[in-house]
Amino acid sequence: MDITLWQCAALAAASALVGFSKTAVSGANTVSLAVFAAVLPARESTGVLLPILIAGDLIAVLVYRRHAHWPTLLRLFPAVAVGVVGGAVFMLWADDDAVRTSIGAILLLMAGVTLWRRRAPAGAGPVAGSGSGPGAPAPPNPPEADAGPGGGRFKARSYGVLGGFTTMVANAGGPVMSLYLLSAGFQKLGFLGTSAWFFLIVNTSKVPFSVGLGLIDGRSLLLDAALVLFVVPGAWLGRACVDRINQRLFERLVIAATVLGGLQLLLR
Repeated sequence: MDITLWQCAALAAASALVGFSKTAVSGANTVSLAVFAAVLPARESTGVLLPILIAGDLIAVLVYRRHAHWPTLLRLFPAVAVGVVGGAVFMLWADDDAVRTSIGAILLLMAGVTLWRRRAPAGAGPVAGSGSGPGAPAPPNPPEADAGPGGGRFKARSYGVLGGFTTMVANAGGPVMSLYLLSAGFQKLGFLGTSAWFFLIVNTSKVPFSVGLGLIDGRSLLLDAALVLFVVPGAWLGRACVDRINQRLFERLVIAATVLGGLQLLLR
C-alpha cells in the first residue's frame, strides 16, 4: 500500500483512538472508521481495521472482564450471527458508495431513536456498571436486560441484527450496540464490560469472512503490525479518563460519536 507519511500519522492517530474508545467512550471509533476509509479504499480499510479492533477488544476485556452481563450477550448473539451473515452477502456485491450510505443512514436512525426514547420518563430500577473500579464485582442487572418475551426480546433481536450487519460491512457495529446498551439502562462499567466481551467474540468470528472476501491479506497484516502499537497508549489514556467522565456526559459522548460517524459516512 502506497501511503504518505501524513497518511501514516492519520492511521496511527486513528488506531490510538480505537484503544481509547474501547476503554472509555465506546462508539468514538466511528471516527477511526472514517479516517481509515479516507486514507485507504473503503472496502480494504475494513480488513486493515479489523485486527486493530481485536487488539483493542483484548485490552478492554482484560480491564473490564468482570463487568460483563452475560444474559444480555447470550440474548444478542443469535441475532448478531444473522446480521453478520447478511453483511457478508451484502459485501459480495456492494460498492464503496453503497456501504457508506447504508451504514451512515442506520447510525443516524439509531441515534434518533435513542434520543426520542430518552425523552420519555424513565422507570426506576437498578442499572449495571455502578461499581467503582475494574476489580469491583458485577453489579445488578439493567432493567431491560432480563425482560421476557415482547419488547425486550424484540429490541435485542432488532439491534442484534443491525449490529451484526453493520460490524460485518464496515466495522461500524459499535454505535448500534452502544445505543442498545444505553437504552437498556447500562452505566459505564457494565456498559464497557459487556461491550468488551461482545466485540471480542464478534470481531474474532468475522476474521474468516474477511479473509474469504479478500479484505485481510499479507499486505493488510503488515500494515496492522505497525499500527497495532498505537492501540496500547490510546487504551491507557481511555482507562485513565473513564473515571473522570460522569454518566450523563458519557452517554452524550457516545450519542455524539454515533451522529458524527453517521454524518461522515453519508457526506464523504
